[in-house]
Amino acid sequence: MSENQSPGTDLPTPAEFRHAFTAIEEQLGRVIVGHREALRQILVAFFAGGHVLIEGVPGIGKTLIVRSLGQALGLSFARIQFTIDLMPADVTGTRILEENENGRRHMEFVPGPVFANVLLADEINRATPKTQSSLLEAMAELQVTVAGTTHLLPRPFFVLATLNPIEMEGTYPLPEAQLDRFLFKVPLSYPSEDEIRAIVRETTGALVPTISPVWGEAPAGHANRLRLLVREVIVAPEIETYAARLVRATVPSASPDEKVKRYVSFGASPRGAQSLILGAKVMALLAGRVNVAFGDVEAVAPVALSHRIVPSFAAESDGVTPTDIVRHLLEVGKAWQR
Repeated sequence: MSENQSPGTDLPTPAEFRHAFTAIEEQLGRVIVGHREALRQILVAFFAGGHVLIEGVPGIGKTLIVRSLGQALGLSFARIQFTIDLMPADVTGTRILEENENGRRHMEFVPGPVFANVLLADEINRATPKTQSSLLEAMAELQVTVAGTTHLLPRPFFVLATLNPIEMEGTYPLPEAQLDRFLFKVPLSYPSEDEIRAIVRETTGALVPTISPVWGEAPAGHANRLRLLVREVIVAPEIETYAARLVRATVPSASPDEKVKRYVSFGASPRGAQSLILGAKVMALLAGRVNVAFGDVEAVAPVALSHRIVPSFAAESDGVTPTDIVRHLLEVGKAWQR
């Protein structure tokens, strides 16, 4: 199958996928200065069907990126500011007592902000674990259960949660079970001097850049079809084996690597392998291929695996980060590609 051939009767071609992906990147680039690699990683996660955790200091554009993505895709967007007093019903919605024209009362479900295509969970670690967990069912099963009744979420459903790494007071670190629900964890770095100048120029002038939706009609349908195309990308058995070995090598009790045994307390779960393959499928389409290569897996490994690795005390003492561990395994794992 070539990039100009559709793998299914109603699916777009790989060339159409690349065109749509590039068009979205161009729209985001109109209002977002820098962060090109992070933007691509977020879009890769979106089309792979996963969710993203964004980590960065205040003021570097985390909220702007998420809001702009919703505008470029033309999808419904909702924002939840997580605070310590936020309750699960404020996220999922609740039932209220309604009275009809005949005077009869009944319970009516009022959907919460989670019922949107693109959801920004801003500073998610500021809410209590009880409220954080209200997103678990939504992220994993694309549904919300309230008072014993299940309500399906719109498709596509994409959660982007933000973390502020420098403010620890009044925060509740995300448990490993919730971190594992995120396909990628994307770090945002400080902008360079030239990028700061560009930000000032574009945000303090008379003309403010705007974003136009990439799809005029039925944007959700277009997005869902492109997501289905990603699932059609071919993965050879040796690629699956490589992804499995990478994930297995992060587990201290099973890893052949001494650095992992010393610096890792707990390794990645099988969801890590799923994230590697799904992200690699999107990278393959962007490269004009309909089959995954080893390089596609390597490209997404740092953002797919780092947040699933729990470093040991020795790692914290020696300044070794989970990302360092992943990059080390990618280097020593080149022998597994044969």
